[in-house]
Amino acid sequence: MTSPELAEKVLDDLDLLRARDPRGLLPAVAGAGAQVRETARLTGEASLERVTAGGRPRGLVIVARREGAVAASVLRALLGPSSPVTVDVVPGPALPVWMGASDVVVVATRTGAGRYAVTPAYEAARRGVALVGIGAEDAPLHAACGGARAPYVSLPASRVRHTTLWSLLTPMLLLADQLGLLPAGTADTEGVAGALDEVAAECGPARESFVNPAKTLALELLDALPVIAAEGPLAGAAAERVADQLATLAGLPVPTFRLPDQRVAARTVLGGPLAPAGGQDDFFRDREADPGRRLRLLTIRDGDVGDDDGTSEREPRSAAVALQEVLRTATARNVPVSALADHGEPDRYPRLVQLARQLAVADFSAVYLALALDHERALHP
Repeated sequence: MTSPELAEKVLDDLDLLRARDPRGLLPAVAGAGAQVRETARLTGEASLERVTAGGRPRGLVIVARREGAVAASVLRALLGPSSPVTVDVVPGPALPVWMGASDVVVVATRTGAGRYAVTPAYEAARRGVALVGIGAEDAPLHAACGGARAPYVSLPASRVRHTTLWSLLTPMLLLADQLGLLPAGTADTEGVAGALDEVAAECGPARESFVNPAKTLALELLDALPVIAAEGPLAGAAAERVADQLATLAGLPVPTFRLPDQRVAARTVLGGPLAPAGGQDDFFRDREADPGRRLRLLTIRDGDVGDDDGTSEREPRSAAVALQEVLRTATARNVPVSALADHGEPDRYPRLVQLARQLAVADFSAVYLALALDHERALHP
């Protein structure tokens, strides 16, 4: 296991970071704000009006995997249970049997290639389903959308794998906004881009570890077994992204718990056999002498998740109340906590912008952790 001291030296050495990053993950993550702006422009050029002119659809289906599926989960959480249309996320290649001419399907993929992307596009055209494609320039999906005279958002070839979440989410937000599915101002792509730029300035490689939230989090996770507690559905969608990035880039298995539904499970894990032994913690002990990986609670917040169902409920139905219970359990069992949203005055940001800031810090941290462990050169020499 890499020592924290050595890892910190790696993270503060710009030349070594470049050498350990053959795919350019750090520049790609740092350019997330520019990615949003460019994709918003490309979405405008795709003429979504060809789909939205017919008015609100009966159902919206998003065909996507990994980053695209996370983007779709974010959109569905923003729409919430009061959404005027059904929203389904499927991996492809098959479309739901109920889809017809009154529905819209979005096929979202970085590459725009593969059976799971191309087959549903041709099937949508055959059934008369309104189609929107998102993928690489000159990809097979582009040809399929062209044959159906459907809008296609062409992503530049410079997009780097594992860093295209905002390229896939931005067109979905703008489509939902044009269909009248989101409250006014929710799809504020410029606000999101600005927030991502701010985090890039705070978390960029030139900022040293002691003033860099993402490097600090990466060092905290270096010898940890992270457990994510997410406050509600939107934070739960973000938790999917964070867990996938930490697993894919840094090789860390990360269980996630969406609150309030999984409150009991989260508290049981934090108080279970992997928690620090003993009821009382010696504050002055040498923590570096602790054996193996130690549990660390990682919280993702959504301040607008909703209120409690009432005092008559035996179990808390509020995500905020459940999160406080989980935090109390972590404190009682001496499990350290990392809070993604606790820097930069989170309460002053709109809901989607708050989420963007948390995801940006987490993306930077996952990349820093991978580079500290030298996973990138091992997997992509």
